[in-house]
Amino acid sequence: MGTGSNRALFGLWTLFWLLMVVVAVQDNRGDHGTQWWEPYLWEGSSCVLATCWLLLERRASNRWNEYLAQPWRWFAKRLVWLPVIFVTFIVGVYGIRHGVYALTGETYEHDSWPAVFFYESVKLTLFAGLWLGIIFGLASFAHWRLEREQLLRLQKHLAESQLAQLKAQLQPHFLFNALNTISSLMQVDVERADRLLTRLADLLRASLQASARDMTSLREELKLLELYAQIMQERFAGHVALTWNVADDALDAQVPTLLLQPLLENAFKHGVERSREPVAIRIAAEKHGPDLRLTIHNNGSSLSANSGMGIGLRNCRERLELIYGARASLQLEQEGNGVLARLSIPYT
Repeated sequence: MGTGSNRALFGLWTLFWLLMVVVAVQDNRGDHGTQWWEPYLWEGSSCVLATCWLLLERRASNRWNEYLAQPWRWFAKRLVWLPVIFVTFIVGVYGIRHGVYALTGETYEHDSWPAVFFYESVKLTLFAGLWLGIIFGLASFAHWRLEREQLLRLQKHLAESQLAQLKAQLQPHFLFNALNTISSLMQVDVERADRLLTRLADLLRASLQASARDMTSLREELKLLELYAQIMQERFAGHVALTWNVADDALDAQVPTLLLQPLLENAFKHGVERSREPVAIRIAAEKHGPDLRLTIHNNGSSLSANSGMGIGLRNCRERLELIYGARASLQLEQEGNGVLARLSIPYT
């Protein structure tokens, strides 16, 4: 058992013996043939010997706790000591009583020794069963709590490993998309391609710094998103317009690092690249009660059967599940002649 369980056990033990002393004193208060100190001696001697055996049991408990999953073996390992307990307890208790009575010049009178051994053995069996049941309950609870803490630590480490893997997947995915964007301009406009490479270097530098953290403020996340948007606007100059509508009270909210980038990538991939008409992309964020709500809308596209199955969106959903569980949601909706990505996470 842990420290807390041992404290609880010895707390109950102390209360039990205090109650036994009080009951003994009360039972003998009107008996003029009993001196005031005798009830204290009777219960005190029993308490001393019983406490010695409890301390011995506590010292050996770690050796026997491996049997907690098999209660009958756990109890058997302890009950096998009952005959030894009977003899040492009875001899010790009655030896103390006889000794104290002798020091006061009196004689301690009791039933015959066979009757004493029978009576005390029955009482000790019931007493041992009661306290072993309490000890088993406390030990089982402590063992369950320890296993639960170990499981939670394991789950946390597993979640952190999964998050690290998901973040590692995002970076090459984004890089390949950005390089493809630059590659498409290399033979058409070298000057624009050079500008894009410079901005890509800035974006990669900022992304690497941000990726060292699992969470970041929405303000910092939007700075990365703006760098990415500048690269894409350079590629699709005159073909896309971005609108940012972010509430001031939303900027300090904590969001998973690099969470929004795949959503904006999708808006360019499925909206801008596939449309012959100019495309408008709206990015909005607001605090709504206990949640932070973010939306990215683009016109000129529609949802298909495979919408939301790409690596970027799948990655986002898995990260949200690991970090927030059921408290977060990411949905794609058809809105007018475009698609709306709606993200909701707890505001922290």
